[in-house]
Amino acid sequence: MSSPITPFSFNTVPSLTMEWQGASRLGELLSERFSARKVIIITDSGLVKAGVIAPAIDSLRQAGFNITLFDRIQADPPEEVVQQAINEAKAAGCDMVIGLGGGSSMDVAKLVAILPHSRQTLNELYGIDKVAGQRLPLVQIPTTAGTGSEVTNIAIITTGKTTKMGVVAPQLYADFVLLDAALSVGLPAIHTAATGIDAMVHAIEAYTSKHKKNPLSDALARQALQLISRHLVVACRDGKNRTARESVLLGAMLAGQAFANAPVAAVHALAYPLGGHYHIAHGLSNALMLEQVLRFNAPVAAARYAELAPLIGAPAASDDHAGCQAFISQMKYIMDESGAPRRLRDVGVREDSLTLLAADAMKQTRLLINNPVEVKETDALALYQQAF
Repeated sequence: MSSPITPFSFNTVPSLTMEWQGASRLGELLSERFSARKVIIITDSGLVKAGVIAPAIDSLRQAGFNITLFDRIQADPPEEVVQQAINEAKAAGCDMVIGLGGGSSMDVAKLVAILPHSRQTLNELYGIDKVAGQRLPLVQIPTTAGTGSEVTNIAIITTGKTTKMGVVAPQLYADFVLLDAALSVGLPAIHTAATGIDAMVHAIEAYTSKHKKNPLSDALARQALQLISRHLVVACRDGKNRTARESVLLGAMLAGQAFANAPVAAVHALAYPLGGHYHIAHGLSNALMLEQVLRFNAPVAAARYAELAPLIGAPAASDDHAGCQAFISQMKYIMDESGAPRRLRDVGVREDSLTLLAADAMKQTRLLINNPVEVKETDALALYQQAF
């Protein structure tokens, strides 16, 4: 007899549209959903200079939207940038926020939607369920296929020279998400690889999460892995391949829905110090640590990894141990083929900083508690050393 289903809850965004070149219809899509007309777009200058967001801006203006453009987002956004965006939204009297870009732009957009009319300060939001009250209407449009931030209730901000903090609250879920894979066509191969592997990490860690793993997050994680594993290398080698771009973007979103409900773990905990100390992009940081953490977790998570192995193209195996090893080998193959850097030394990490990185990783208790295997500081150091 099968076991009863463990009680669980599942949350995600209420509305999502996937449409090739949908950004060129953004004004139409939003005007039929929202009464707000004073919009602040949170993005980065690179996308503006490349002309990526021009179709969205043109469409919004034609539909009668008044636009404030904040394009000073950077990777691992610091608190002062968040505050600048909040101040500009407040000064312009904006009544809607659009995050258009990578995870950093979308994370900042979540906080800009909350704080202009809140009595809380940014510092008071850090942690889980610390956000009080409502927010402005929030729209998210990813230009990379990786973070899944468009469908998560999490925002990560750099709070000091090397530290990061998270805001986790239901108010951070967007009202509407547009998935337009045409926006990712110009993304360089190395960024396509890193963000795609980041999304695979989300799916894997959601599927093996020690807390809140549930049937819906499992189904989403499995579908995400299947889509991304089949199409990531193609997207890296042929960035204009529509099928590959759309499949990886859809997979990244599904992985985002999965880990928003079944939280990520040690790969992310070890990745954050790399971003904090070396400003390595979040997706690449995850990619650099994934193989080592998979091997570390294998004694406990072998059965879960074996279940995922066929989905990513690993050969059939006779038992969980063999299936687990096949899964790790196939993930390594996909990462190698994607062209992403594979060693910490390749991205400028110094060997004499590994002890410091390990100590910082231990501060990520929100993430480490979800790992299938307890990670001690000595373990973290060993994992960094293996990845070096």
